[in-house]
Amino acid sequence: MSDLTLILLAAGSSSRFAQDVKKQWLRIGHQPLWQFVAKRLQKSNLFSQIIIVGAAEEIEFMKQYASYEFVAGGASRQASLQNALLHATNKYVLVNDIARACISSALLERIISKKDAADVVVPYLPVTDTIVYEDKTIDREKVKRVQTPQLSHTAVLKKALDTQEIFTDESSAIVAKGGSRAFVLGEDNAHKITYADDLNKIPCLNPPSSDILSGNGFDVHAFDDKGAMWLGGVKIESDFGFKAHSDGDVAIHALIDALLGAAGMGDIGMLFPDNDDAYKGIDSKELLQRVVEKIYNFGFEIINADITIAAQKPRIGKYKPAMRKVLAEILGIDPSRMNVKATTTEKLGFIGRSEGVGVLANANLRYLNWKMIG
Repeated sequence: MSDLTLILLAAGSSSRFAQDVKKQWLRIGHQPLWQFVAKRLQKSNLFSQIIIVGAAEEIEFMKQYASYEFVAGGASRQASLQNALLHATNKYVLVNDIARACISSALLERIISKKDAADVVVPYLPVTDTIVYEDKTIDREKVKRVQTPQLSHTAVLKKALDTQEIFTDESSAIVAKGGSRAFVLGEDNAHKITYADDLNKIPCLNPPSSDILSGNGFDVHAFDDKGAMWLGGVKIESDFGFKAHSDGDVAIHALIDALLGAAGMGDIGMLFPDNDDAYKGIDSKELLQRVVEKIYNFGFEIINADITIAAQKPRIGKYKPAMRKVLAEILGIDPSRMNVKATTTEKLGFIGRSEGVGVLANANLRYLNWKMIG
């Protein structure tokens, strides 16, 4: 039985990556980067426990991809690692950032072979360029470029991180507390993705799948003699509005479900429960904006969307161009790819009796082609 826990840190905001997508959700084929790295390391059969640290709001979605042990991250890398260590059950722990995706089996073997040589084992690369620090040339033979993964004695690492001081890696924390550190040769292929152009330096990453992902949504709302009527993000001239917890924009609600369906993210009720006062009377355009942001953060692009509004009344033909423009702007697509249709039910059913409106929506997504941004 292995005495080694693997912790993969995937809770970062990717602020330095400077893209809408978060690094952990870049797609390798169909897999998000965090899953790709986890599976790649899991193949070594060296770990009896694998912990993935993700942003708290992303963990439920991560669980749709894999059955690892997931832990919510903290406000910093160090806080995220501390959260994970609370769940680590083995004598040793190997910590890696998912942004360092191409760890070879040879590097893993070098690190693990030294696990009893010190409190922490660190891969490094030598520096070949001249190094100047504060206008003084220093001996480059004494300089090391530290990498991850790093292997630590779990108890030692927990104790070292029990401080308000912030460290950028495990070994710095351990050495600061008087612990020992051993070095092994790292590798150039274990380059870390920090900026978008780093993607060109990662040899093991295949491009995302080119599959089209489709989803549909359907929603209905009954009329109410109170409040304004909003439909497709546009205010409609009407003596009545919709019965709803939010502003009742049934077209946007159906569109949200179509987008979430294509992305595999559940439905509108999961994200914005109708028993939560935070969403009482909220502008549905704001809800759609939040969903679109999540769609892009999670590595998708919106190709097009189409909605069909079924209403006996009010007549909405003159509003369709405005709806198309408003919705396309929120989705971040050209208006030509946001279609709006309207129909009646020939006076059949609750819609035909002018009791409410129903909307059917469809949306198509694809994975962001990160090969085009690197």
